[in-house]
Amino acid sequence: MNASARLTTLTRVGFATRGLLYMVIAMLILRTGRAEDPSGAIAYLGRGGGQVLLGVIAAGLVAYGIWRLADAVLDIERHGTDRKGVMERLGAGVSGAIHLLLASQAVQLMRGAALSGDGTREGAQTAMRLPGGWALVLAGAAVLAVLGAVQLAKALKGSFLRYLDPSIAHRSWVQWSGRAGYAARGLVFLISGYLLARAGIEEQASQAGGMARVLAWLTSPFDVIVGAGLLAFGLFSLVEARYRRLHDVPVDGAIRRATGWL
Repeated sequence: MNASARLTTLTRVGFATRGLLYMVIAMLILRTGRAEDPSGAIAYLGRGGGQVLLGVIAAGLVAYGIWRLADAVLDIERHGTDRKGVMERLGAGVSGAIHLLLASQAVQLMRGAALSGDGTREGAQTAMRLPGGWALVLAGAAVLAVLGAVQLAKALKGSFLRYLDPSIAHRSWVQWSGRAGYAARGLVFLISGYLLARAGIEEQASQAGGMARVLAWLTSPFDVIVGAGLLAFGLFSLVEARYRRLHDVPVDGAIRRATGWL
């Protein structure tokens, strides 16, 4: 098995890992009312599964992050060069960076280090210390709003189904798990953007927050509804781990070019 094939295999592990994290987040909010984000889910799994599980999570998230970044740079998923395609590639780049960060947090936990707090809130606090930091915070809120709108558009149009093997894409439970999942993620992004915008306007970074803050901010029954949607997204991610059609990242060619330069 060459390097490209190995990365593709590990990327499927990454999809499964993403699904597992979302299912943990959903089950915690649905069963106990405890609000967590992917970082909190990794810590929760690490306490229960130990070093081996954290190692698998880290490997899968690294492969998934590299694959998403490669998609952003090389357009391996054939998004195209129109505005929609460019937005898809930008989203892939953001997703890749986030999942590489999550992988680094899994490695930190393996080393016994404690994870830092909410990344969105910490970013807002850092921005607020800069001249005109409120404008940077509002720009970040706008990005989250756009990402949320993209997720909701995917839920409405079902465009995510085109990446699946046709043998599974037509099944109604797959379609509705994807729609519910993307809708829930879209709402999380939009609410997080709203909280970040309010933090920028009022210059109070403590009001900002990511998924855990959003789930804690929502009142019943909306937290349960969003939690059920996130559970559906976790299930859909497991379907993607098995049935998504993945284009290989040209790792082998890059290695040959790099060694040729040495």
